[in-house]
Amino acid sequence: MNKKFLGLTAGLALFLAACGSETATEESVKVSVGVVSEVEVEVWEDVKERLVDQGIELTIEQFGDYVQPNLAAQAGDVDINAFQHVAYLESFNADNDGDLTHIGYTYVSPLGLYSEKVEDYADLADGAKIIIPNDVTNGGRALLLLQAIDLITLDDAAGTEPTLNDITDNPKNLVITDLDASQTARALPDVDAAVINTNFATDSGLVPSEDALFLDTDNISEVSEIYKNVVATRADDADNETYLKVVAEYQTEATAKKLEEVTQGNDVPAWD
Repeated sequence: MNKKFLGLTAGLALFLAACGSETATEESVKVSVGVVSEVEVEVWEDVKERLVDQGIELTIEQFGDYVQPNLAAQAGDVDINAFQHVAYLESFNADNDGDLTHIGYTYVSPLGLYSEKVEDYADLADGAKIIIPNDVTNGGRALLLLQAIDLITLDDAAGTEPTLNDITDNPKNLVITDLDASQTARALPDVDAAVINTNFATDSGLVPSEDALFLDTDNISEVSEIYKNVVATRADDADNETYLKVVAEYQTEATAKKLEEVTQGNDVPAWD
């Protein structure tokens, strides 16, 4: 084989290698999203498959509580997260000097009252023990739920984030205590009732539409927009075109159908 041909072959190989490397770089943009529940992982896996055609490689990281996904996003360990509503995001920023901002809505997830002791919340006995999430926003929403079904009365001045100290009337002398949201479903057997976030309820095998004594979305008109779940990222990345493409792919009919499938219709799309 002559040397000229060998030289051309080697040159062509180097050219193709270089082009291949450049093409791979251009075609694959990596984005990481932090979520909390297995249900959210399943939905985002569906989005991930659809993003491939747009040259976006999505990595999904599941966390075990509501604090770590925001800390990870703030530190840049994940690019975006999708697990929380507006109220919780604002509370996190205020408490942690954060600058996370939402770049698109995902869904509204009901908060439910569950019990293994009674089949109707009206049958809760005097002095019954009830647990609620211990963070300000979900805890406040839980208290508003209990007020909606006339178990307690809250001070009007408390607004959308009441605390246990804002209970002005408790006719059944309910013993209401708070617990990390991720532990409420596990603690259900030990109390008379528990207010549980949908993601933790479904992860524990509960079906909110069937098992809850009451869902606050049963009175959807009274569920504030601050309880819409969102995709969040650092303020400096709020206009990141790739992140916005991820959000746009999430906010599609395909995702709405996936939400319907994996949540049995409990989570309602919130982007329209």
